[in-house]
Amino acid sequence: MFCQKDRTKELEGLDGKRQRMMQQLGLYLRRQADGVGRYLWEQTMQLLVGWVPTLLGIGLRGVLYRTMLNMRGWAAIERNVRLRFANHIQLGAGAYVDEGVYIHACPPGGVTIGERTIVMHGAILHVYNFRDLPNAGIEIGSDSLVGEYSVIRGQGGVKLGNRVYTSPMTQLIAVNHVFDDPQRPFVEQGITAQGIVVEDDVWLGAAAIVTDGVRIGQGAVVAAGAVVTQDVPAHTVVGGVPARVLREIRPGDAALRSTRGPIYF
Repeated sequence: MFCQKDRTKELEGLDGKRQRMMQQLGLYLRRQADGVGRYLWEQTMQLLVGWVPTLLGIGLRGVLYRTMLNMRGWAAIERNVRLRFANHIQLGAGAYVDEGVYIHACPPGGVTIGERTIVMHGAILHVYNFRDLPNAGIEIGSDSLVGEYSVIRGQGGVKLGNRVYTSPMTQLIAVNHVFDDPQRPFVEQGITAQGIVVEDDVWLGAAAIVTDGVRIGQGAVVAAGAVVTQDVPAHTVVGGVPARVLREIRPGDAALRSTRGPIYF
């Protein structure tokens, strides 16, 4: 009798473990693709040609990856680029995605990379929308550049204009944790996600950080290592922690070129 009870408990324990395993597997798949079929197709494509080097690999991916993501014209994708929710990725004509880039394009907004925009080695573009946030997404305009090992997190939505350059190791994080209650762990207090907007012709220096809720005006320059917590006026240079306006960029500043040595175009 006791053996039968022990056997019943053992079977119930196995059923519970199996159920938990299936729940974890389902959660994993929901965070990788729109469904099991999409996941298998996207993974198969990347397994077959994602590793192929040189121009041969770029050509194969330029043809075959059209079956899983949206390309407007021809775009170049180097080897070992990791793509998730690929049907929510849109690449403009002439876009270039370097080796080791990770693009996780959760809906609804997904990830849009404009014409002739370059995403450099090791960059991470992660929408990270696992809470059904309405404005989540990443949109990058034309002729822009995302520097090496830069991170863009798009829970609240990140919009970069045309000719925006982010230098290596910059971070744009469109989310914040709430931590007002000292009696509760911050992970139980929720998040805010207001979004980040970077207007046209902005240059972000190396390792600059832009926090949630910030708008950077057209033609602004953010110094290396700055932490931007407030809006940046157009045509200003900001720097420091937290960032503050260091000077305005005026038409007469072109005279400063003579003090900088040769200028190349």
